Amino acid sequence: MEIKLNNWVKFLLVFICLVASIGGFMIKLPSVFRGHDKELHAAFYFLAAAFLNILFTNGRFTVHILIFAILYFFSVGIEYAQEYSNKLLRKRIHGRYDPEDVKQNLKGLVAYSVLWITYRLAVLVYKKTTLKEATGNQDGH
Repeated sequence: MEIKLNNWVKFLLVFICLVASIGGFMIKLPSVFRGHDKELHAAFYFLAAAFLNILFTNGRFTVHILIFAILYFFSVGIEYAQEYSNKLLRKRIHGRYDPEDVKQNLKGLVAYSVLWITYRLAVLVYKKTTLKEATGNQDGH
């Protein structure tokens, strides 16, 4: 499944979401969410993977893998940026580098990948079955 948008519109959407994500990850969570930090990490990366895959993959596994890798490296990079920002500003605007957050980010990405691969395999089986039935009906008549 791919949304039919102009590539400039897609990249503008991604840029806006990227800026919002960086801003969101660089500030402290409101206290109401702090007990759910790990779940929020997994959910964010699951949804980010879904958003990018719907926009760009058109069912292509290589693009899916590229999106997975980019999001994973972004997740590691943002954790380092949080740590660095505390040192640079000499004020704690966020937490510290947390390997557990990176692990949760990876869990969100893997969960989406399992769903995506399952969906793609189901589509492939459906298409093959439909094609076989269609060619079988033509041969029989």
